[in-house]
Amino acid sequence: MTDTALQDLAEVAGIATTWRDVHGEERAVGPETLRAVLDALGLEGDAGEARAALAALAARLPPLLTLACGPDGAAVPGAAPGDRFRLELEGGDPIEGRLERGWGGEARLPALRQPGYHRLTLDAGHAVVAAAPPRCFTLEDADAALHQGAAPWALAAQIYSLRREGDLGIGDFGGVAELARAAARRGAAALAVSPAHALFAADPGKYGPYAPSSRILLNVLHADPEAALGPLPPMAAPEDAELIDWPAATRRKLDRLRGLFDLAANHPGFVEFRNQAGSALEDHARFEALHAHLLAEDPARWHWRDWPEELHAPQSPGVQRFARDNPREVAFHAFCQWLADASRGAAQRAACEAGMPIGLIADLAVGTDGGGSHAWSRQREILPDVSVGAPPDVFSPLGQDWGLTAFSPLAMRAEGFGAFLELLRATFRHAGGLRVDHAMGLQRLWVVPRGAGPAEGAYLRYPVEDLLRLLALESHRHRAIVIGEDLGTLPEGFHDRMEGAGILGMRVLWFEQTKQGGFRPPRDWSRAAAAMTTTHDLPTVLGWWRGRDIDWRERLSLFPEAGQAAQERERRRAERGALWTAFLESGAATGDEPGAEATDPVLDAALAHVGGTACRLAILPMEDALALTEQPNLPGTVEGHPNWRRRLPGEAAALLEEEAVARRLEVFALARPRGGS
Repeated sequence: MTDTALQDLAEVAGIATTWRDVHGEERAVGPETLRAVLDALGLEGDAGEARAALAALAARLPPLLTLACGPDGAAVPGAAPGDRFRLELEGGDPIEGRLERGWGGEARLPALRQPGYHRLTLDAGHAVVAAAPPRCFTLEDADAALHQGAAPWALAAQIYSLRREGDLGIGDFGGVAELARAAARRGAAALAVSPAHALFAADPGKYGPYAPSSRILLNVLHADPEAALGPLPPMAAPEDAELIDWPAATRRKLDRLRGLFDLAANHPGFVEFRNQAGSALEDHARFEALHAHLLAEDPARWHWRDWPEELHAPQSPGVQRFARDNPREVAFHAFCQWLADASRGAAQRAACEAGMPIGLIADLAVGTDGGGSHAWSRQREILPDVSVGAPPDVFSPLGQDWGLTAFSPLAMRAEGFGAFLELLRATFRHAGGLRVDHAMGLQRLWVVPRGAGPAEGAYLRYPVEDLLRLLALESHRHRAIVIGEDLGTLPEGFHDRMEGAGILGMRVLWFEQTKQGGFRPPRDWSRAAAAMTTTHDLPTVLGWWRGRDIDWRERLSLFPEAGQAAQERERRRAERGALWTAFLESGAATGDEPGAEATDPVLDAALAHVGGTACRLAILPMEDALALTEQPNLPGTVEGHPNWRRRLPGEAAALLEEEAVARRLEVFALARPRGGS
């Protein structure tokens, strides 16, 4: 195949053959990368056969069609204008008629006004029509109280960081419930939490919340057993450490859960949960049991692709036999999921009953570890042999490879978006909101072939209109708002697309700078966004002001050139001056610029500045509410910085009671613009 033919095929398959770097220069994707991504999409081999497969996919009636409720209908592949159709509306009367002719001669369904999953019958076959509201469920939809008084605000917390008696060294949903009650008393509308996706019980060294085993099951280490089983005898408290010892704490927690399983394996609530949960739960439970069994035999069998061939698929005879021979071990992992699910449900109820109109905002990671249960159990939908990352930019000049896998856009369409809907429903469950990590992944992802460097990737396009419609439909069915993490290099027009879909973007203090080098006034921040002082990947207010992030990067040799740390400190000094000027101009501060070690004046000014933005929602991370210097995660590090290990100083129920903390929350809340959302 010539390079020109290869590029043409790649574009047809949805692979961008060029990309624009951070300096605005166009870069070409190499032929080896294009071939590798085509292979991952199942289009390896003869170009003619690949084109024919793509054409057949586009021409046939798919299992699921999406459309937006309103004046427009939807094109129906595989059908002709004039064909008879019958549409059985979800919860309504059926509609019958003939398909209309579109401007391009295509067959089209008539306009629909009723959202839902409707059953379409044609002579050519059957399909589901997902008719979506024009936008996601929004703050305006959530609660009439949000239309009155000040615009809403929320807190954000890392689940593992929360402390409460009996948590055995890792924060859990019991701590989330306690913090939610306390935040609601202070007037918070929501509590945004870190991802609660399932990790690897057999490998407690993999504890990063954004690299899970599965995004459709839960991290059982966050389970609060009392949420399902009622009051239990107290456990001996571990040492009150500042950092989590994940291996030790995991052993304690799993030992506790095994003891409870011995007592409550036949609990009616668990039996009902397992019966209703279906194959997703059973596949994950079997994976966890298999993973532990095989790792105990040979540590080299960490990835399921390194397991014996007969164990490579959930429904294989080997897996079925293992499940029959080890029913109690499989049941234990399902039992842990029941406890975790009940815990998250209890935390959401606690938040709402305490007065939060939104409650918990869940966090959806951009992908999963390719060696985890999600990739093992959903192999038809998952991209093999490529990982998700980011192209080179100012912060990462070599690019990034996050070691995660994601859905195949071609398989999404061919399989009726089943895996994507399963993911949305699992994440919306027991939540009043959803934050989509790396939201530009709804439109495109930078994928890196196995063995290639992060800069040797390519952008893979996704069916963004279909995904946004399904997101809107599911958000309304769960009455949950949607926030999209839209930081970094974005596709052209992506902000407008998100705003049109009713998805709040994210605006972070450090990035709200003008081309002239100043910081943007609060009134000019986008209304269609959630304002934040910082995120888990960025320095806290005090950490930024003091240059703590620069200190860490210098200590860990993360600067590529000698002398760059000094340059960064000089740049930060200038930025401090510009930020303090912005604080003075917004009325958030008075007086001279404080020194680098200042605490209260800088933090109070930052809270008043961000709280006073025009954004519909403002979110305050707990690290800034508590005036902490250290950030939860330092991107680009695995060792050296204690990522995902820091615990907050004090019990979750009492954290907001300290006078200084209560005063900061008041500053943040009082700064919110009047007139609601």
